[in-house]
Amino acid sequence: MIDDDRDVRRSLSFMLGAAEIRSHPFGSGEDFLEALPDLEPGCVLLDLRMPQMDGFQVMEALAERRVDWPVIVMTGHGEVPIAVRAMKMGAVDFIEKPFSEQALLNCFAQAFALLKDRETAGRRRRDAHERAATLTARETEVLQSLLAGQSNKEIAQSLGISLRTVEMHRGNMMDRLQASSLAEALTIALEAGIAPAGTPDA
Repeated sequence: MIDDDRDVRRSLSFMLGAAEIRSHPFGSGEDFLEALPDLEPGCVLLDLRMPQMDGFQVMEALAERRVDWPVIVMTGHGEVPIAVRAMKMGAVDFIEKPFSEQALLNCFAQAFALLKDRETAGRRRRDAHERAATLTARETEVLQSLLAGQSNKEIAQSLGISLRTVEMHRGNMMDRLQASSLAEALTIALEAGIAPAGTPDA
């Protein structure tokens, strides 16, 4: 949690501790960002109105560092437009001060579920990238052609190789990706950010 008010930090720590949620209080955005490399992935409870570095600047810094931990922003009563701006910047929820313990815990329940989903998706992407990195250049071309919906015969014509060679590369590609079906291979390719043949990124 990040809030420049010591009393608020103490109150929040007590609330979260009572719910068996471990918290790390920070009195400024600068302190939080300095400690960030040593923190385990978690949810960020962020006050938007702080001196020096405000909550929006903290969110910008997180985006620059590609940290996609769920952010819950705290706002003063009636500051919905400010909360909406934060949501557009990537905050997953907002809570208006003063808030009840139950309202806070509800926000955290949703944020932790989202964190779990993001971590799972991140692991899938990393695994897909690692598998795709084992492909040869020709196997990657075959995979890109399959993503574009081409048949083996069409791939052979577009790459100027024999149908048998396409089948060989396709079989090797499936083995390297550890895919048991074409659908699984295509899913891995998309997770790895491989573009279909014929697109600008291919």
